[in-house]
Amino acid sequence: VTQKGSMKPVKTNKAEEPELEPLCCCEYIDRNGEKNHVAACLCDCQDLDEGCDRWITCKSVQPETCERIMDTISDRLRIPWLRGAKKVNVSIIPPLILLPVFLRVASWHFLLGVVVLTSLPVLALWYYYLTHRRKEQTLFFLSLGLFSLGYMYYVFLQEVVPKGRVGPTQLALLTCGLFLILLALYRAKKNPGYLRNPASSDRSLSTSQAECLNRKGQKTKGFPGAETSGSLNNRTLKDDPKGSSRALAGSPTKVKEDWCAKCQLVRPARAWHCRICGICVRRMDHHCVWINSCVGESNHQAFILALSIFLLTSVYGITLTLDTICRDRSVFTALFYCPGVYADYSSALSFTCVWYSVIVTAGMAYIFLIQLINISYNVTEREVQQALRQKTGRRLLWGLIVDTGQYNR
Repeated sequence: VTQKGSMKPVKTNKAEEPELEPLCCCEYIDRNGEKNHVAACLCDCQDLDEGCDRWITCKSVQPETCERIMDTISDRLRIPWLRGAKKVNVSIIPPLILLPVFLRVASWHFLLGVVVLTSLPVLALWYYYLTHRRKEQTLFFLSLGLFSLGYMYYVFLQEVVPKGRVGPTQLALLTCGLFLILLALYRAKKNPGYLRNPASSDRSLSTSQAECLNRKGQKTKGFPGAETSGSLNNRTLKDDPKGSSRALAGSPTKVKEDWCAKCQLVRPARAWHCRICGICVRRMDHHCVWINSCVGESNHQAFILALSIFLLTSVYGITLTLDTICRDRSVFTALFYCPGVYADYSSALSFTCVWYSVIVTAGMAYIFLIQLINISYNVTEREVQQALRQKTGRRLLWGLIVDTGQYNR
């Protein structure tokens, strides 16, 4: 009550929302939105219990149950970190364990080496086709490539350099090549030229807002800020006059090709939608599993640079190793005939790693050759595949070259 007797409204404190407690280094929020602990591991997993019971009783486990078990394992596989445990991608673990084991087993005997080095590419191709068919991202090949570089360099330092045939200058050149490979891969991993909706500059939506729109039934598949209408709106036509004029002047088929229903935008020429990344890329060449990213307009040069530096460094490392373990022989002769190499375990391991490097280098050399051919004919790998499906391309040199004849500059 004031001095004049007038009643003054009493200000009530607003109910403060309870703040979430900070997570411990071993705690995390699981996929169900509940707080969990790293120590829980696979406890309280009904699918795992059911699968074990059916396995003990010799009953078949349903594929859906196996998928749920793998989802649970991938969600709970975490490492302690500040402000909550961080999730570890399961696909990066197999190369770290299997590659050293396989190479060391292959170095025991010549026949074991033949079996292991033959099965490794087969397993890698099988896993590639499995993930490519499901259109899902995987860090397996990126982990395999980076760990292969590190492990080959480690074997070179431990088994080859102590023999005294490699000088400081040669070691410095090989080390410099390794760092240049990593630098080129880092640049190739950057934005390949993602296409953004012009409307996103005027109306930017956060991830939470995009999820709210999804709950309301609006189509917002793709990146945040995409238009929700399924047709060409006025904003898109104004912001992309070249694309709109091409879409309006062309045939309905051309409009269908230029319009991306998932990203809700008009694509420029030679841009394509990557079903694995879920976004359109300018002048898309292909989705490379070795960098877990698309190769497009912005990173194509870095991709070619990484391939060329890798080939030079790998051939140089193979030459130094063979010159050390098989002396007084040419590189090609020592690769197929090196007597007494399996008498010493160190030499056998080095020789096995040489053949593993040769297999990987041959695969990368084929990719590099295809890239150079496509560049010389000014076509992308995506355009080559489309021309082969539609039978509009011209095959040259036993099908190694496909000339679409669409672009000549």
